[in-house]
Amino acid sequence: MKQLIIITNTLTALVLLSGCGSSKTVAPSQNSALNSVSTTSTAKEEKGIMQSSLESWLETEWEPTVSKDKKVQEKYMEAVPEEGAGTKSQKGDKKVVYVEKEDKPFTLQEYVDKTEAYLKAKPNDYEHSNIKKVESLPVIGK
Repeated sequence: MKQLIIITNTLTALVLLSGCGSSKTVAPSQNSALNSVSTTSTAKEEKGIMQSSLESWLETEWEPTVSKDKKVQEKYMEAVPEEGAGTKSQKGDKKVVYVEKEDKPFTLQEYVDKTEAYLKAKPNDYEHSNIKKVESLPVIGK
C-alpha cells in the first residue's frame, strides 16, 4: 500500500513538473493580457494622498523646526550665505541659511538627533494625544 502511494505521488509530481518545464516563459512587458489589465504609466504619474501630505509636512513642519536647532546645525548642516548675499541683518552680519551636507551618508544617529530637536521644539500634549484616546478604550485602557 505504501509503495502504491509513493508511486502515485511520484507520477503526479513528474506530470506537474514536466508540464511546467515545457511552457514558454513570457516577459511581463510582452504579456498582452497583463498589459491590458494594468499599465505601469499611471502609477508613476500620480501621487497618493499620504505621499503628498508627508511631503508637505516635511517642508512646513520638520525641516524648518529641525534646521533651527544648534546641535543639528553644527553636526549635520553647513552654513551657506543667503542668495541675496549683500543683505545685512540688524547686527551687520550677512544672513546665513543652513542646508544639509551633500557628501555625508545618512545614519540612524542623525535621525535620533533630529527627532530629539523636533520634539524639544514641539512637545507632545498628553491631553490631546492619541495615547490618551487609546488608553481610554475599554479593552486596552487602564
